[in-house]
Amino acid sequence: QVQLVESGGGLVQPGGSLRLSCAASERASSDVSMAWFRQAPGMEREFVAALFRRSGNSYYADSVKGRFTISRDNGKNTVYLQMNSLKPEDTAVYYCAAGRPILSALRLSSIYTTWGQGTQVTVSS
Repeated sequence: QVQLVESGGGLVQPGGSLRLSCAASERASSDVSMAWFRQAPGMEREFVAALFRRSGNSYYADSVKGRFTISRDNGKNTVYLQMNSLKPEDTAVYYCAAGRPILSALRLSSIYTTWGQGTQVTVSS
């Protein structure tokens, strides 16, 4: 089974940028969607962004649209999340996930079968 390892989290000031990486232990099938979720203390895990397996199109939560970009480097078996114009409300543990959801279920964490361990992102002055 593919294993996922996130990196790139840290402390950043409001308005700053971070790039998260999700390295897979082996090349994932092209029929796998890759997604980022996040979970703040006391909150449920929420969808952030995803690359849909069939089209390769990207999808974003409204709260991050225009600020975050998800991308994939198949040669490095890595998925990235570029986060710009960060806000304090972006503070959370960010998780990378892999799965085969249908498009209408792309934002449901329960559909994804493989998860990384998470990386902490803290946005604070």
